[in-house]
Amino acid sequence: MPHMESETQPPAASSTEQLDRLPFPPVTYSHILNCSYHSWYPKYRTLAPKSRILPAPTPFITYLRGDSIVLPPEDKPPVDEDDDDDTFSDDETEEAPDPSTEWKDLHTQVKNTVAEFGGNVTPKLNWSAPKDATWIAATNDLQCCSANDVYLLLKSSDFVTHDLEHPFDDCVPDTDTGPATEPEISYHLVLRKYANFNPSLEFRCFVRNRVLLCMCQRDQNHYDFLFPMRDALRSRIQAFFDEKLKDTFPDPNFAFDVYLPAPHQRVWLIDINPWAERTDPLLFSWLEILQMKDPVNVQEEEDFPEGGFVRLSLNENGNPTIQDFGPNGEIAESESESDEEEDPANEDDDAPFLPEFRLIKRDDPEAYAFTTPQYSAHKMPKEVVDASLAGPGGMSEFLGKWQDILAKQIEEDQAADSDD
Repeated sequence: MPHMESETQPPAASSTEQLDRLPFPPVTYSHILNCSYHSWYPKYRTLAPKSRILPAPTPFITYLRGDSIVLPPEDKPPVDEDDDDDTFSDDETEEAPDPSTEWKDLHTQVKNTVAEFGGNVTPKLNWSAPKDATWIAATNDLQCCSANDVYLLLKSSDFVTHDLEHPFDDCVPDTDTGPATEPEISYHLVLRKYANFNPSLEFRCFVRNRVLLCMCQRDQNHYDFLFPMRDALRSRIQAFFDEKLKDTFPDPNFAFDVYLPAPHQRVWLIDINPWAERTDPLLFSWLEILQMKDPVNVQEEEDFPEGGFVRLSLNENGNPTIQDFGPNGEIAESESESDEEEDPANEDDDAPFLPEFRLIKRDDPEAYAFTTPQYSAHKMPKEVVDASLAGPGGMSEFLGKWQDILAKQIEEDQAADSDD
């Protein structure tokens, strides 16, 4: 779970005063536990993609924490007992140690789940998917076709390591309910049935005090077709939140990820994330979110005549307008009547005032981030990994070749400079 640093000053600060920390409310142990996949998935099972949650025994967690990457041997066909071929000696047929002997039941469950889900699954631990480790997978994504594919991704991921080593960083004890000291974590391996999601239709949403504050696309590329759909998508996500999450998730502040497959009538809940700096704010900054004002709320019934109502809308500049109506539908004076007169192009009085929905525009620098692939800070060249797996000799051989490559590149650069 990546962290964000902010150098932005708060509005009330002087020009020389720096913001030492983001103004988050205290993040409690129980909030982190509530955002664990195995905690929220049973409640929202019908809203999320099909998954299996497998309790992870202590030996498996110890295996994930280990530095070396040793995978269980692949399944082999049974040996014919009548085969008297003694061509190979005992030393030649000796197999590598099998780490899964310490967690046989889980290993069997993983293989069975992969088969049950059609041979393709997506893994994650309690909070994080190993998205930073897809570079090591043959498919270059989270698709796993075997148990060993699952283990390789998990062991190669810094995000998963964070789940194991630092789940309660910057957290405080709960005051009234929940643990008073850092609780023991029940780790679970989550295997989700693989689906080829269209990344342009995944969105992250931010909730504060049970109010949907803002949302944005997750994939940081420009998608021109999203802009005409923005209002419809926003309304669909707002309705999903109001009906399914607003009053059912135990904490008032959290972030959640959704996916809206075509024809965009259904909303899938993909993940629930802590209201904490460790959650990536994507197209926002956390300081911006924390200081954001709530969307305008409809007036309480006693604030206007009996039988009357208030209509909220957005003008062309994105500013809210409020129109009062009497009990017989007569129009009262609008707080933005002058704006309406000055802007005859604004004819959409029925548009609700909804949270900000931020998309990447064509000219946004994030839309063309060719030089910085996502999670690049967590990647290593495949040659380095292959060499490290081959042992000290392999690494030495690789370093020798790497030095030869660098020397050759220097010679070519010098030759090019002399030609110029």
